[in-house]
Amino acid sequence: FLYEIILCWLYRDSLEIEDIKEKYVFVTGCDSGFGNLLCKRLDRRGFRVIAGCLTDKGADDLKRATGPYLKTVLLDVTSTASIQKAMEYTKTVGHREQCGALLPMGPSEWMRLEDYTSTLKVNMTGVIEMTLTFLPLIKQAQGRIVNVASVLGRVAANGGGYCISKFAVESFSDCLRRDIHYFGIKVCIIEPGFFKTAVTSLDPIERELHRLWNQLTPEVKASYGDKYLENYIQIQRLIMNAVCDSDLSKVTNCMEHALASSYPRTRYSAGWDAKLGWIPLSYMPSCVIDIGLKLVMPRPAKSV
Repeated sequence: FLYEIILCWLYRDSLEIEDIKEKYVFVTGCDSGFGNLLCKRLDRRGFRVIAGCLTDKGADDLKRATGPYLKTVLLDVTSTASIQKAMEYTKTVGHREQCGALLPMGPSEWMRLEDYTSTLKVNMTGVIEMTLTFLPLIKQAQGRIVNVASVLGRVAANGGGYCISKFAVESFSDCLRRDIHYFGIKVCIIEPGFFKTAVTSLDPIERELHRLWNQLTPEVKASYGDKYLENYIQIQRLIMNAVCDSDLSKVTNCMEHALASSYPRTRYSAGWDAKLGWIPLSYMPSCVIDIGLKLVMPRPAKSV
């Protein structure tokens, strides 16, 4: 009986929507990374892709690498005017997937309010505003929304706005799915583990950590000690080099399935570190994660 259930689930999971060449997909964050790779894959599949790029160079590079049916539009998800302009453009040419920002990220006490809000504007407010702006078009087409969260939207393992924003994307997407499924709209969440992209490049992360350290008061610096920053960076390098996966297709496979499947899943965990590590950890008692991080991360000089 269990064998039959598994076979039925696999068959149902393999079914795809019809008339892919008539389906429009709006993708944000297409200059590089997951969004850029996804656009190329969807274009090869025959989807009519509208790619939101932050820069002219990103848009030009993407157009040169794809076919004639892919369209680009300049998009800054922190700007209401830019989002409205993208929506009006989409109306004239024809669902959607959203990608984000990581930095700054560091110990919570090192952050200022503007350090939090700079990330939240892209990853949280930008996602919400894009969704609400495009929702009438999606509702009309009975389309679907695919939001990119993160395993760090399930396990808060570092300070800064990134974890906060990804927890927000998880909860917003859950609320949205439960509110609008009556209209035939599906909402999916992608939860990638750690992958090698421009977002996880060590150089900008370390530059931001030095900037955050340099803006601290002498009293706060003294409480952590002179070696803390150096030790923090060394541990971060070890972790990122050990867990970051270079195979971005593991993420775009999930995105593509969420867009093309007749019965998309509510959540997709991309990467073995997500499946075997982060997601199981998210169901464990908080003390397990607390103890694990305490064992791994450096200890401040004046800790008690």
